[in-house]
Amino acid sequence: MALTLGIVGGGQLARMMIAPAVELGVDVRVLAEEPGMAAALAATATGDYRDLETVRAFARGVDVLTFDHEHVPQEVLRALVADGVRVHPGPDALQFAQDKLLMRARLAGLGMPQPEWARVTDAAGLQSFLDEHGGRAVVKTPRGGYDGKGVRVVADPEEVADWFDGGELLAEELVDFTRELAQQVARRPSGQLVAYPVVETVQRDGVCAEVIAPAPHGSTRLTEVAASIGSAIAEGLGVTGMLAVELFQTTDDRLLVNELAMRPHNSGHWGQDGAVTGQFEQHVRAVLDLPLGDPAPRQPWSVMVNILGGPVDGTLESRFPAVLEAHPAVKVHTYGKAPRPGRKVGHINAVGDDLDAVVYEARAAAAFFAD
Repeated sequence: MALTLGIVGGGQLARMMIAPAVELGVDVRVLAEEPGMAAALAATATGDYRDLETVRAFARGVDVLTFDHEHVPQEVLRALVADGVRVHPGPDALQFAQDKLLMRARLAGLGMPQPEWARVTDAAGLQSFLDEHGGRAVVKTPRGGYDGKGVRVVADPEEVADWFDGGELLAEELVDFTRELAQQVARRPSGQLVAYPVVETVQRDGVCAEVIAPAPHGSTRLTEVAASIGSAIAEGLGVTGMLAVELFQTTDDRLLVNELAMRPHNSGHWGQDGAVTGQFEQHVRAVLDLPLGDPAPRQPWSVMVNILGGPVDGTLESRFPAVLEAHPAVKVHTYGKAPRPGRKVGHINAVGDDLDAVVYEARAAAAFFAD
C-alpha cells in the first residue's frame, strides 16, 4: 500500500514536491489556502491552515504531514502531534524557524556563530544597541518576515516605531560581509543526515535572484565549516526534512548564521537538475523516513536564476517556444502563478563544466520572460 504524504500549503514548494513523490510511488495530498494555487494539481482540500479542525480533518487521511511554509501555528501543530499525527518537521523544531528571537537564543546555546544580537522592547533599548554597534543595525520582526519583509536597516529607533506596537523586536549588528551563502542538509527521523554543497546566493532587493552551486572560490575549510554548521543545527534542533541555513561570509572570512528554513528552499532549486537527488525528492524521502539520496552535483557547476515578475504582456507560457529554441540545454520551471512585479513565478536551471557559460545560459534564458 502506497504511503500518503500530506502537504500543508499550496505554493510552489508543494508543487515541486509532487513529481518526485509520484516517482517514488507516494500519494500526495495538498491542503491549499485557496483554489488555483501553484500546487492545485494535488490539492485535495482547501482551507485555513491556522484552523485546527481544518488541518485535523486533512491530516486524518495521510501517513505523514509536512509543509510548504513554516506558518502553521504552534497550537495547531502540537494538537496534531497529540492526536498521533506524524508531523515532520515537528513543532519543537519548527518553532525556531517561526520565531527569530527563539532561533537566536537557541543557536547561542548550541554555540553556533552568529551576528551580535539583542531582544529590544522599546526605543531606548534599540538606541542602546545602536550606540554599541556603530550607530546602525538590522532590525527584524521576530515572526512572519520573508524575502526582505519584516527587515529594516536603521540608524534611529523612530524608523521602526510602528513595529514596537507588535511587541519585542530582534536587533542585529550590521554584518560586514563579502557574500551570502546557503548550506542545506537533510535529516530523517531515524537520524540519517546528508549535506549538500554550500552555495552562493545573490540577493536583489531582499529577494534571492541567483544561486551558484557549489559556491565559487570555496576552500576545503569553507566547505567543511558550512557543512558542520548545517549538520550541528539539524541535529541540535531535531530537524526532520530539509533544512536551509543562510550564512554570511564576513570580510575576515568567518561564517555567521543569518536565517533558517525548515523546508525546501530557494537556494536549493539548482538541485532539481544539478544534483543526483534534488531537495524536493530528498524532503519527501526524509519526512517519510526513507533512505536519503546522494546530494552530490552531477556537473561541476549549476546555476539557478529566478524569474521575477514575468512578462508585462502575455503569459509565461507564451515565451516558452522562443526560450526553448534559443537555450535547449536549460531547464525551465514555472509555478502556475500570474506575472506580477517582484513575484517569484519560476526559475531557470543550467548546468555544465564552464561556470561563465553556465551563468550566461541561465541569465539569458531567464531574460526571455522579462519585458
